[in-house]
Amino acid sequence: MSCIAVDGSPADACANCGKGSGGEGGVKLKDCTACRLVKYCGVDCQRAHRKQHKKACKQRAAELKDEQLYGQGHERPEGDFCTICTLPIPLPIGHHSGFNACCMKRICNGCDYAAEKRGMDDCAFCRTPIPDNDADSLEMIQARVVKKDPEATFFLGQQYFFGHLGLQKDSRKGVELYTEAAELGSVEALFSLGVVYEIGEGVQKDVAKAAVFYEKAAMQGCPLSRHKLGCVEGQKRNHDRAVRHFLISAKMGYKDSIEIIKEMFMAGVTTKEQYAEALRGYQDAVEEMKSHDRDEASALMKS
Repeated sequence: MSCIAVDGSPADACANCGKGSGGEGGVKLKDCTACRLVKYCGVDCQRAHRKQHKKACKQRAAELKDEQLYGQGHERPEGDFCTICTLPIPLPIGHHSGFNACCMKRICNGCDYAAEKRGMDDCAFCRTPIPDNDADSLEMIQARVVKKDPEATFFLGQQYFFGHLGLQKDSRKGVELYTEAAELGSVEALFSLGVVYEIGEGVQKDVAKAAVFYEKAAMQGCPLSRHKLGCVEGQKRNHDRAVRHFLISAKMGYKDSIEIIKEMFMAGVTTKEQYAEALRGYQDAVEEMKSHDRDEASALMKS
């Protein structure tokens, strides 16, 4: 697929008038910013060529978006790894790890349990005494928010959104902090913004905007956002696109994705090879997340 100049001149010529960039009298050409397929010598030529170029431009722009969407985010973000043992944390990470208000470092349940066994009552990472009341915890969190810590900002947003740590529930304030945290680089905040726009809590419901946040988070390695995108495509009956998303999140250890791929296989909308590939990837991810301390912590919680 290509769009060439009207006179059949080379790719380094204006697609509308054919003026080239080389030699004497050459003009400065600029790529079509949407598709990068053709070049123009100016806005007038770009407008004149728009009708002829529109279909190919739209198709190539969609291809470029897909290359980026499916080609990035195959590895989980740094925040999904325990700060102490450096292993990826099982999903959903909120069930298998926690933050301490002092340093806002994520620590897996296994490392937290190992610290307890050694008689450590302070933060397992920074050794700061754990506050014993909501007011002190909030003070620690807000101190880090002032320093533009993305995780602290997101965490404070959660406290407002759900009304924790003695704060009155304020979903709008929570969304404001999610937005600030996302701008500071929090992948979890991007996912949470997708959720609030999808359900319309604290903001006006906007499914299209939710998908944009899910895409941004997925391309930074968020398996839950990747799974959400798979669900969106599945609801549209775009099964090929859906399974591509689910394959990525399954290989990052997200159980819900492997379950859906299994259902799709049973329904005949995905192949045996795809299901086998997803299962192998999921099992590898689960093995990578295992540790003796985590097994002990999990057994203790179940008892």
